[in-house]
Amino acid sequence: MKREFNLKILLLLSLGHMVTDIYQGALPAILPFLKDHLDLSYTAAGAILMAANFTSSLIQPVFGYLSDKKEKAFLLPLGCLMAGIGLTLLPLASAYFWTLVLVVVSGLGIASYHPEGYKTASYFTGERQVTGMAFFSVGGNMGFAIGPILAISLITYLGFQYLLLMILPAIGFVALILASWKKIHSKAHGARQAARAAAGAAADKVYLTLATLVGIVVVRSWTQLGLMTYIPFYYINHLKGDPLYAGQLVSVFLLGGAAGTLLGAPLADRWGHKLYLCITMLLSSAILPLVFLLQGPALFLAMGALGLVMISTFSVTIVMAQALMPGSLGMASGLMVGFAIGAGGVCVTLLGVLADNFGVPFALKSISVLPFAGFLLSLTLSYKSPRHSTL
Repeated sequence: MKREFNLKILLLLSLGHMVTDIYQGALPAILPFLKDHLDLSYTAAGAILMAANFTSSLIQPVFGYLSDKKEKAFLLPLGCLMAGIGLTLLPLASAYFWTLVLVVVSGLGIASYHPEGYKTASYFTGERQVTGMAFFSVGGNMGFAIGPILAISLITYLGFQYLLLMILPAIGFVALILASWKKIHSKAHGARQAARAAAGAAADKVYLTLATLVGIVVVRSWTQLGLMTYIPFYYINHLKGDPLYAGQLVSVFLLGGAAGTLLGAPLADRWGHKLYLCITMLLSSAILPLVFLLQGPALFLAMGALGLVMISTFSVTIVMAQALMPGSLGMASGLMVGFAIGAGGVCVTLLGVLADNFGVPFALKSISVLPFAGFLLSLTLSYKSPRHSTL
């Protein structure tokens, strides 16, 4: 049975991806408010992010492994709902311990949604693998972009306690997917059976190539999450500026990533996955220093361009991992979307140590060297695109 491109299913899964990642994207933006609410140090605030990334990302391969063993489509509505409940109840937490508990609940919801979502989406991408995966991935990009500005707007105009209103998107998605559950589940089940029958053995050098690919995603996520976390700290705590301005910068960066995911996917399918990855990582290393030199509209333009180029590799790296592990799509997705991104988030915790000892501006600018390291790693990849020779 040949896989077919099914836009309707991809868009429904993408909607859930967007809602789930609204909560993941909102957490770094509200850290300054949590810090003030509980009177935390930068290191303690960074530990909240580390807990979130461990539960939402690092353990995703476990959910991916379980997904490969047996279908667990119920994780799609359940994961999204847990992600929303954990984050939106944070204003009710009166102690650091309960804040961590809620962050873990949200993180587990995020971790359970992603491997099952990416695995299911891969069955409906047809031959245009990156393009199809981009339709699913862009939901996450949009969620990350909407999350910061939505959360900061609610807090700024209504107050921190009104973060509770952000549960509404999760409730809406759960109702929508349950209404279409029978149709989605039956189509996904048939596609899973066909994919399992067609899966071949992995190449001998797959683990070395996969490890290199994980390293690239760690560097990319370290850069992305570092900017998302320390731009709000820089403008809110260091410059004592407008919180909305900081949220708008992060949202423009992530909206640029959403656009890049869709615009870059056909190029990756046409040029080859490795070539596209090398080009975009090199361009990212050239654009990032401009963020620290520009102001006003030019700064927003640079942030959008950086997101457009760097985040556009998101679906590319997932497709590459799935091509390397065709019989373990859930595990491949968990490694790329979970473990590698979570490891990048753990690295962001190191920026908290730098901020406490050398200041927020130093921590923010130290991110500049990361994309070039990712470019150097991408040159060493031994990878053959489905329609292209190894570069």
